[in-house]
Parts: sequence; C-alpha cells; structure tokens
Amino acid sequence: MTKKKVALAINYDYHDYGGMLQAFATQKALDKLGVDSEAINFDSLKGDINKRKWKYFLSNLCDATIVKEKSRVISKKLRMKFDSSLGGKMAQRDAAFDQFCHDGFKVSRMFESWEDLSGACRNYDAVIVGSDQLWLPSNVAGDYYTLSFVPDDVKKIAYATSFGIGAIPENMKAQYSRFLNRINYLSARETSGQEIIKVCTGRDVQLVCDPTMLLEVKDWSEIASSRPVDGDYIFCYLMGDNPVQREFVKKLAKKENCKIVALLHLDQYISADEDYVDEAPYNISPAGFVSLVNNAKYICTDSFHGTVFSIIFSKNFFTFKRFNKKASLSTNTRLTSLLNNLGLNERLFTGFENVDNNLDVKNYPLVQENLRLFRDESIRYLMKSIES
Repeated sequence: MTKKKVALAINYDYHDYGGMLQAFATQKALDKLGVDSEAINFDSLKGDINKRKWKYFLSNLCDATIVKEKSRVISKKLRMKFDSSLGGKMAQRDAAFDQFCHDGFKVSRMFESWEDLSGACRNYDAVIVGSDQLWLPSNVAGDYYTLSFVPDDVKKIAYATSFGIGAIPENMKAQYSRFLNRINYLSARETSGQEIIKVCTGRDVQLVCDPTMLLEVKDWSEIASSRPVDGDYIFCYLMGDNPVQREFVKKLAKKENCKIVALLHLDQYISADEDYVDEAPYNISPAGFVSLVNNAKYICTDSFHGTVFSIIFSKNFFTFKRFNKKASLSTNTRLTSLLNNLGLNERLFTGFENVDNNLDVKNYPLVQENLRLFRDESIRYLMKSIES
C-alpha cells in the first residue's frame, strides 16, 4: 500500500506550551501510524489572517470579555518592551520555543499566496486541521483553520478541533455552517463541540481525544528534557489571575513541605505571581514543560493541557476553573468534558476547598484504562478518515 501523505493546518509555531505540544503530538502520532505529514508553512499569509482577526476584534468592542482579554495581551507586550529584566526572561522562553519548533516539526515549503497554497493541496491525500482552539470565533474570522483554501475535490479532515467556547455567536452561525459542511470528516474534542456541529450541520460526530493523548506515557517520557528542578515541588501552571487559587497552592506547599515552581506571565503579566513562587524558570522548552509535570509531586493548573499531561503521567493534580460562567471567551467546557469522559470530575476545584481532603487522585488504574480505550477509538477514527 502506498504511504499516505497529508498536510497539517496546525498552529505549530505559536509560543504556547499546550498548543505547541498538541501540534507536535499530531505529527508524531501520524508518524507512528505510518502516515507522512507536513505542517503547512503559512508565514507569508499570516498578515492577511491577522487583518481579518483584528477586524473581528474591532467589531466586538462592546464585548467586555474580549476587550479585557486583548488588553491583557497588549499590556504584557508593553511591559516587556519597557522592563528589560522581564523582556530578557521572556526572550529566554521564546528561544527555547523556537529551538523546539525548529527541531520538532517537519514543515512544508512556504506558500507565497492563497492560490499557491490551494494548488499545492492536490499534492496531498488529505488536509487535516488540527486540534486546540482553532475554531474560536476570532480564528474562524481569520479564515485559515476553516480549510476554505482547500479545493472541493481534496479530502478535508478535522481531528479533535476545538471551538474553545460552549456556544458560537448567533451572528456567526451561517459562517460556521458554511465551512463545517465542506469538511468531509468531522470530529470534536469536547461534547459542546459535538453539539455545535450537530446544530450547524445536522451531523453526529465522534468525540476524540486531544492529540497529546494519542501518544503514550513512554513516548512523552522519551520526549521530556532532563529534570529542570531539584527536590520535591508543586508545579503551578496557571494562566488566569485568581488570588484564591494561589492561596490554595501556598497551603498545599506548607502542608506537603514542597517548594512552588511556576511558569510565570503566560497569557498575561501578573505582578503578584512574583511573590508566591520559590522558583520561576524561563528557559523552559515544551520538552521542559513535560519534564516539569513528570517530576512534580503535585500539579496545580487552570489549563486544559496542564490537566492532560497530569493525567498522562498519573500525577496528583488540582484543576481550577479559570473563567466565570458568563464570560464569552470561557473555555471551561474543555476541562469539564475531559474530566467527565475519564471519570475525574472530582479534580475540578474553585480554590475554596479544604486542601487536606483532596490530596490524591482516586483509582488511576481505571482512569488509565479509560484513556487507553479513548486513545484506541480516536486512532481508529483518524486512520479511517485518512485511508477511506
């Protein structure tokens, strides 16, 4: 049988630990399955995509959640510009990301135009749009991860693509329906995604695992870098700014006599975070992130992928809700769907809970068996969609 070759529309070079690791896992899993893949190099198209996204943001200035989220990003960039110490630390982190990206991905040639990219799609057996929050409203407005550039006669596959939100804006339903109906094989990472696809297309689609879960613990152990921190520690991977959750971490550290190790200033600059940690390394690559999870005594996170890697390595973890229910950009549905599917509902916390009563994850053998079955079902979907 001729080896299949696919193009991947994945956000492979964005400096986000979970995002880069799930993109990496997509290509690594395909390689293990005997499928040749290339991440699409769309550098020359990013200017056009970003213009569309900014048009979307500007048209939604009345949405306080969106304005708040973008203002945090801008504030962090300004602080990095005028605070040389912070700028230097973030440069270390960026260099670690760039090196991992350079070494870890097989990338196509750079496509000079949409027409160039569209024509090249016929050189592949399929084009796959990857996972993570690629179908957020802003990304749909950017019109790249929609696969609208792929000709009608080229197979289009969505693997575990996440909407990132529980419901799509009413004024974008027609746009969502249009691109979703063009995709030959649809799947969802969250139950809320299944519901959105059903509303937009009338199709019942399979729930599949995040690409990071397609790889087994032995695969990630080989990928992890050498241990970056000595001694017992609690690894904190918190994207949001919630003081109650930080207080919970401090209580846990005192009880367990552990130091607190954290990756700081991820989505936003949080000045108070400088005070509650014992170590805050910056020269941490995605492989280093995996190692930080693997070697931690406990993990405290409000991140989907922080939770995923805690489960992969069978760690004792605390997952906090990052958003309130009314936030239009809330991604809590990603966490609830994951934990419900694996039987880990009790690991979702607010920060007000009693530390003493919730230290250990119960029944990890059953959780890992659930994960194995989920992985096997997801691999069957992926291979069927490629080979059919």
